Amino acid sequence: MSRGYARYVLAVLTLVYMVSFIDRQILAMLVEPIKAEFGVSDTAMGFLTGFAFVIFYTLAGIPIARLADRISRKLIIATALSLWSAMTAASGLARSFTQLALLRVLVGVGEAGGNAPSQSLIADYFPPQQRATALSVYAWGVYLGSGLAFLAGGWLVTHYDWRTALILAGLPGLALAALVALTVRELPRGFAEQRTDATVSVPLGEVLRYLAKRRAFVLIAAGTALQSMAGYGVLTWGPTFFSRVHALSWSEIGMSLGWIVLLGGCIGAFAGGRLADLLGAGDVRWYARLPAIQLAAAVPFLAGYTLAPDASASLLFLIPCYTLGAMYVGPMFAMVQGLAELRMRATAVAILLFVTNMVGLGLGPLAVGALNDYVFGPVHGAAGIRYSMLVVGMFGCIASLCFWRASAHLPRELAR
Repeated sequence: MSRGYARYVLAVLTLVYMVSFIDRQILAMLVEPIKAEFGVSDTAMGFLTGFAFVIFYTLAGIPIARLADRISRKLIIATALSLWSAMTAASGLARSFTQLALLRVLVGVGEAGGNAPSQSLIADYFPPQQRATALSVYAWGVYLGSGLAFLAGGWLVTHYDWRTALILAGLPGLALAALVALTVRELPRGFAEQRTDATVSVPLGEVLRYLAKRRAFVLIAAGTALQSMAGYGVLTWGPTFFSRVHALSWSEIGMSLGWIVLLGGCIGAFAGGRLADLLGAGDVRWYARLPAIQLAAAVPFLAGYTLAPDASASLLFLIPCYTLGAMYVGPMFAMVQGLAELRMRATAVAILLFVTNMVGLGLGPLAVGALNDYVFGPVHGAAGIRYSMLVVGMFGCIASLCFWRASAHLPRELAR
């Protein structure tokens, strides 16, 4: 297998991840128009952008990942992509808030089949010493997708409506699903490490016991969950924050946030993965130390972003905040692939995502919405969202401590 083809597969799977985040994050640009049409509260919108998606995304993720550890991963990815893309487009036809929530549930079920099989496949295309870099490139999907969701969502909601935005967001994934099915090659497990595993499958209970004994994995999962809660809470409500507090138009919000998320996220993710591979070659503890340092360094910029007196200053603070916050993703995914056995890799990612998304994507947007409605909104009015986002974003401090503690366990547990 050529290096060029491995990079091609990585690019295709990154596009799949990008599409998933377009379909997931475009709702952040549509909070206010959907809320106005259906007459619901901030808490309800927090539920729609969080738990309505994440409950079934996480519940379906583990059984689908178990299947991916046994059968063709590329076919699972192609099928899942077709489902979530179709349901995203169908969301634009919803006639009630309940219908929209149910369709978002089906989007979540579809997206459950994308991430874990993709990471498992990438681990077979790239050896351990290149894996954090490869997975950081794969993580560009988060930032490309989120950035394009803001850019396109802001333009579409200004010139058309939220329904058109959802329909157009869903359609490209159907063509991409065919590309995955026809051009991505399934590899034997362990191909990149030149080792094999004759085991057909490992019982879920055994996987859970295996991972629970890895202190590094437990701490990485806790840190990722807390950072995801902070990140999703701040990012999902970012457009609403700029609309309510700084009175920016939707097109201004989409352009500003879109480019910051796209460029800052991609630069941060790649730099974090590349730096981890370079420093980790001498001491594997850097795979966890770097995320700890990066997340701690982002906190002062988070405060500036939420509390700055004008939109320009707020956006300037967001650039380093978001770039630093993105740097942990590649090293984190690489550590999970290194800690898991060959026939556990997709399942290990799914377990990680189960924990992190229930806490992060489920609670993050909901917590900001509830704080808006019941704590800071009644006292500060529209400006209350500043403090809601800051409180939820500060969970990144605890995440930093979790990653630092995980670094102490990595050498021994990776050696096993």
